[in-house]
Amino acid sequence: MSKLVKLGASVLLSISFAYASTPAEVEAFVKSGADYCKKVGVEACLNEFNDNNGKFIKGDLYIFAEDFNGVITAHPKKPIKGKNLFRYKDKAGNQLFKEFIDKVKADGSGWVDYVWAHPTTGKQTAKTSFVMGIGNDNLIGAGIYK
Repeated sequence: MSKLVKLGASVLLSISFAYASTPAEVEAFVKSGADYCKKVGVEACLNEFNDNNGKFIKGDLYIFAEDFNGVITAHPKKPIKGKNLFRYKDKAGNQLFKEFIDKVKADGSGWVDYVWAHPTTGKQTAKTSFVMGIGNDNLIGAGIYK
């Protein structure tokens, strides 16, 4: 969510508020995305998750999706949709996209830790994502920086 604040006669200051500040909020957000997928179907929910102005983008919080082959099926913040990132390793050596799949196949949902570029600083930063299965061979998730 962004808020414009007027300062003086002609200066505007944009303040950005991050939606999630706790793991519980991230988990609830992903579960709401999974509920949406059950209601409208996987294809329709993936279209919504890819919409930069969609209801599943709240400040820096967004839902991403991948299939069980490691192909990114939704990512509204980076141009990686359609890429197979199964073998991708982060700067710490984590195969995060494979780990997302492994977590969902083993437990249905859960948390995965990895390193990702912070949107503000651009620095590789510790992050954790809650992932959950949707449909027969897809998963969705959202994360929070530690």
